[in-house]
Amino acid sequence: MTSFLSFLSSLTPYLVTFFVLVLFLEQISYLRKKRNAPGPNIVLPFLGNAISLIRKPTRFWELQAELAASVGFSVNYVVGRFIVFIRSTELSHLIFANVRPDAFLLVGHPFGKKLFGEHNLIYMFGQDHKDLRRQIAPNFTPRALSTYTTLQQIIILKHLKLWERLSSESPVEPISLRLLAREMNLETSQTVFVGRYLSRESREKFRDDYNLFNTGLMKLPFDLPGFAFRNARLAVERLVKTLTDCAAQSKERMLQGDEPSCLIDYWMQETVREITESKAAPPRSADEEIGSYLFDFLFAAQDASTSSLLWAVTLLDSHPDVLRKVREEVSRIWSPESDVLISADQVREMKYTQAVAREVVRYRAPATLVPHIAMEDFPLTGSYTIPKGTIVFPSVFESSFQGFTEADRFEPERFSEERQEDVIFKRNYLAFGAGPHQCVGQRYALNHLVLFIAMFATLLDFKRHRTDGCDEIMYCPTICPKDGCKVFLSRRCARYPNLSIN
Repeated sequence: MTSFLSFLSSLTPYLVTFFVLVLFLEQISYLRKKRNAPGPNIVLPFLGNAISLIRKPTRFWELQAELAASVGFSVNYVVGRFIVFIRSTELSHLIFANVRPDAFLLVGHPFGKKLFGEHNLIYMFGQDHKDLRRQIAPNFTPRALSTYTTLQQIIILKHLKLWERLSSESPVEPISLRLLAREMNLETSQTVFVGRYLSRESREKFRDDYNLFNTGLMKLPFDLPGFAFRNARLAVERLVKTLTDCAAQSKERMLQGDEPSCLIDYWMQETVREITESKAAPPRSADEEIGSYLFDFLFAAQDASTSSLLWAVTLLDSHPDVLRKVREEVSRIWSPESDVLISADQVREMKYTQAVAREVVRYRAPATLVPHIAMEDFPLTGSYTIPKGTIVFPSVFESSFQGFTEADRFEPERFSEERQEDVIFKRNYLAFGAGPHQCVGQRYALNHLVLFIAMFATLLDFKRHRTDGCDEIMYCPTICPKDGCKVFLSRRCARYPNLSIN
């Protein structure tokens, strides 16, 4: 033992020297990539600024935006990866327009490929990507959206009644809507996307696995037993398997000529038609691949939608004139006492409520950043080239506050037919992305938000429980009010509507 300690002692100067050399080379590598770009000059070994990103993500990205104010971008270093934060709208468009093998790979998460798996819509390029988007198109036709509208309303009503009951059970204590809205959206996504193909037991397992996935998104990417990231990766595998089974069941049902009742049915109806006409299965129509793509939809719809619902409640409460106009418009078009579902035509009639929904998404873009990886060195500006392997973060949140008239104000009228700022400043409205990977389900997402605003404002009276900093931004992993949107609720209508599919 003594000889071993003596041997180790003799090696200590060499080990220390080697460690210092590694740190020195790491700093040199960072500074070489950084060059003259705004960003910290010294970073912690390996971790970089990961601790501040995990502990205070809002402040971390605010500092990156402040650093980027002069040239439109800034840099940093996180868990061994060099990152570039894009503040400028025009530079963000440059990234979005160059998703291809020799430029940028859209990853959805800095370590997304390991987390989401190989069969993933966001990792596709060129003609393959175009072909898959064409196959997905039947999922978002007016007929399909009308089917989803019916399902959305029934689930929204069910949960609004639950929320009001929870609030009434303890009227002096506010309820937090964050997890409640998330549960509502998870049920909505499950029902709209795969409907009858999920049993009650499967839905419970689905919820647990999605919670594990959601937790892992915000943790350090250590793929080791016991770590949240590993739990998230395994949960995704189970979720995809469940969705794969749903795709197989739907395909069988559509082969029998049944009418579609959810998104996967519309998708499989078109797939079955192609198989019948060409006597061969179209590319990317294997059940497992479709299960993976369904998970993409779930990921895109779930937390982003929850974020928008929470901000809608928060902003309606703090802007009573907007709330009054929403209620006046909805009352002219739909009455709860009619016991009739809001039709797709009526949704389109709600011009002001639609403007409110669009302004909520602009003012508080749910997914504030859209991570890409530089596949090759890429000239970002005349004086700076993004090094290969860099994780690039175009900020759609920062773009939302550029160009628009008094962009810091919450003002739905900017989307009116008179002002048309959605047309004038279209390049700054990046909440649904841009370029070839622009969100295919944005009309579905906006419909869901419009329906929620219309029903929530009409059926319930609500008041925010305001405390210092309650409306500050919190990352979870999309953004939501810091307090989870705590409210007091009571029924506003004479009685709740009796809504059903038939």
